[in-house]
Amino acid sequence: MLLALILALGGTMFLQKAFTPKLGLDLAGGTTVTLSPVTQSGQSPPEEILDRAVNIIRDRVNGTGISDAEVAKSGDNIIISIPGVGQSEAIKLVATTAELRFRQVLAMEATQVPQNLTTEAPTPGASPSAKPSSTARPSGKPSGTQSATTPSASPTGKALSSALTAPTPGATPEATQTGRDQTAQNGQKQNTKGRNATPTPSPSTPPTQPSQDPNAGINTQGIDPAVLQQFHKLDCTDPKNRGQGVQDDPNKQYAACETDGSYKYVLDVAKVVGTDIDTASAGVRQGTVEWIVQLDFKSKGAGEWSKLTTTAYNAQEPRNKVAVVLDGVVITAPNIISPIPGGRAEITGGFDQVSATNLADQLKYGALPLKFQRSSIDTVSSTLGADQLEGGLIAGIIGLGLVVVYSLLYYRGLGIVAVLSLVVASILTYTAVVVLGHNAGFRLSLPHIIGLVVSIGITADSFIVYFERIRDEMKEGRRTLRAAVEVAWVRARRTILIADAVMFIAAIVLYFLAVGGVAGFAFAMGLTTLIDIVVVFLFTKPFIALLARLKFFAKGHPLSGLDAERMSTEPAATTTPQEA
Repeated sequence: MLLALILALGGTMFLQKAFTPKLGLDLAGGTTVTLSPVTQSGQSPPEEILDRAVNIIRDRVNGTGISDAEVAKSGDNIIISIPGVGQSEAIKLVATTAELRFRQVLAMEATQVPQNLTTEAPTPGASPSAKPSSTARPSGKPSGTQSATTPSASPTGKALSSALTAPTPGATPEATQTGRDQTAQNGQKQNTKGRNATPTPSPSTPPTQPSQDPNAGINTQGIDPAVLQQFHKLDCTDPKNRGQGVQDDPNKQYAACETDGSYKYVLDVAKVVGTDIDTASAGVRQGTVEWIVQLDFKSKGAGEWSKLTTTAYNAQEPRNKVAVVLDGVVITAPNIISPIPGGRAEITGGFDQVSATNLADQLKYGALPLKFQRSSIDTVSSTLGADQLEGGLIAGIIGLGLVVVYSLLYYRGLGIVAVLSLVVASILTYTAVVVLGHNAGFRLSLPHIIGLVVSIGITADSFIVYFERIRDEMKEGRRTLRAAVEVAWVRARRTILIADAVMFIAAIVLYFLAVGGVAGFAFAMGLTTLIDIVVVFLFTKPFIALLARLKFFAKGHPLSGLDAERMSTEPAATTTPQEA
């Protein structure tokens, strides 16, 4: 089992081509971003709101507490230090800083197709309403509600669909595949019949003039005329003019673009906001390979969410959608295919692991109570450098060497078991740190390295407890070595488990109560404690049981560490162990 664990960690390293651990801010440098709050009144924000923003940003850049990212206040500003990344990567992590809004869609329109995307031209002689079977999808709405128009080719070339529903593990993925691709396809059909089409006039029928009414095809009921005018003027084809960074008023209607510019929307007032979300996570629906995003709302948000989804469900297309607005743009606008009570919901449709995880992170960490602007972005070098890292590693090697020398001098033959156990523990620790660094964002800073060095003593202490218990059993003179090994293990493992449990509990408490580098240090301490248990149970004890079968140890050779002279200070009271 131990060999399988080592092979699994080593195999992961080779598959990912990751052979060195990632380093923290003090050893590898990184990027520092300074954010300044912007309030509608122009005054300084309240302290408690600024503290809440710090906590949310800290969760965003260091959600697990092991990446060594630092977030701190400096007056009214927030300073964020992210290790091992450049300016562009840092901006992506902290750029989205507006509060999350959930708004019902009142109107929507597909924008002009970018030049790098193509759509299939209609077959000559085919009816404009002909539908390609390859793009048809079921509506996903129960019978008794308005059915959607038959889909046609998508103007954006996208195949992403999206739907919001209550968690239904038994539902098939096909039953929920509905949304933006369908809306896009409907928009394409309208364009085919409208100003983008070039119909051939017949001799007996005058050519059809395009409608001059900009509101043609839009249900304007309940829409603020000023917002509707803003909607028509909105140009979502320009990536720099999609409204990113707009501090939208949740109590007013709003015109917004989708993040990729494929659609623009008229959105109702925000009935649910980001602070109403308890948690969001990405996962695979049970029994399928479909990636979904799961949402859990707080008690107050659950009631408002139920009202919002019920209103959208009973509305006609496109008002049966709820848009998620973050930083002034729509990140997703799924269909509501059923009312969602209970405070839990699922977003489905065309996700892979990356897109589902990104959306879950946006929903989970996007609820900032303030709007921020980036005052400065600076690349910082390592504060300690390679010489300090080298010094820490040298200290670790010296400490490990002293433990090895002491074990060999005091325990002689048994010291070999201690040395090999330390080697196995070092291999497990190194591979685990490398794998965690490339998969969970764990970064080694100098305090973490010190914690790993200190853990050498913790690991050696477990060996000493077991060795001394074996000696105690042998000193009684009533047991053979093989029997003493087994009896001593029953008693020693309880002491080892209690000691490691105390250390692990301390690490857990420190991890959840501390922040920044201290949390990472606690994580490293907990990791080495678990590795200590694995090594003692899966290597040290079985190896000693194997050595107990050898005459060198069973007969009490002077170099074995189990000779009569070491078993008792009174030779007369010593009984030479017999080989079983």
